[in-house]
Amino acid sequence: MKRTPLYTKHVELGAKLVDFAGYQMPIQYTGIIQEHNAVRHSAGLFDVSHMGEFIITGDGAEVFLDYITINDVVSVQPWQAQYSAMCYEDGGIIDDLLIYRYPDHFMLVVNASNREKDLDWFMAHKPENVDILDISDQTGLIAFQGPKSRSILQNVFDINLNKIDFYWFDVAKINENSATIARTGYTGELGFEIYADHDNIVKIWDAIMKAGGDAVEPTGLGCRDTLRMEMKYCLYGNDIDASTNPIEAGLGWITKLDKDNFIGKEALVDAKANTTRKLICIEMIDRGIPRKGYTIVNNGEVVGGVTSGTQSPSLNQGIGLAYVAKGFAKTGTKLKMKVRDKLLNCKVVKSPFYKEITVNS
Repeated sequence: MKRTPLYTKHVELGAKLVDFAGYQMPIQYTGIIQEHNAVRHSAGLFDVSHMGEFIITGDGAEVFLDYITINDVVSVQPWQAQYSAMCYEDGGIIDDLLIYRYPDHFMLVVNASNREKDLDWFMAHKPENVDILDISDQTGLIAFQGPKSRSILQNVFDINLNKIDFYWFDVAKINENSATIARTGYTGELGFEIYADHDNIVKIWDAIMKAGGDAVEPTGLGCRDTLRMEMKYCLYGNDIDASTNPIEAGLGWITKLDKDNFIGKEALVDAKANTTRKLICIEMIDRGIPRKGYTIVNNGEVVGGVTSGTQSPSLNQGIGLAYVAKGFAKTGTKLKMKVRDKLLNCKVVKSPFYKEITVNS
């Protein structure tokens, strides 16, 4: 079992640790609801050092990434980040990822559980004028999220964080050590993701905790899941995987079908023209909590299935993501969910579930 550089901090804080993607990770500290609300109303500090990071360099880096991902890499400017995905030839999703464009190289951030698979895919397709370096084991990653995150973080780093727009990043210093600070995150709130080497990430964690005082709550993977659910942010392995394509998953906005060529393009063009199901937001009408694997029913006929579900702390209501047949995907459609031996009433709602967000402020 691997441990992140912040493992000792989690033990000191009394975190409940679980096995996640081969790492011992904190699922919660004080409790999922308290931590969730801290991110929505103040600031929460996550250790996400289990994520995978790759450096892509070489004369052919831009062309290579444009071919292997579905978004338009050519349009990304230096110091800008982009959300994207990689697909197989049949359109199935290999992984969703972030691309950070530095002046002289790219950094890709991938899901921890897909790190080896992704690296194999990169290596199998890269041309000779591209080099790939896996820096995952040397890189720590903190996500600091919430409406108070910027004002607190401004006391830690030496740059003006107001100048970093959503999905842009910069390099700053703390105690003469460099760190990448990005306006990215997985919660829907104003927030930052901070990349640094192992020694420095521990110092940054301590500095943020000290600067924020009672306004900062250590937060675990449990509330990370409830927060992303309220925003309809897809989770690989639940809502997207090799059996789903970006079009039906609601990721058409990152799928640039007008690009000359990329892996999976032909299949995705066909998928757009012949979509049979959609990933939608389900809200419970009856009391109940959607869970992965529950079926969605209309007039006794199964028309879909839940991929993710939870009790929303912000809404105090059961919510879920589900793939349903296209004819039942319209907002307001009332359906039933089979929960064990009962059929509970639910309805399709517009995304995101939670709309009082500060991400673009």
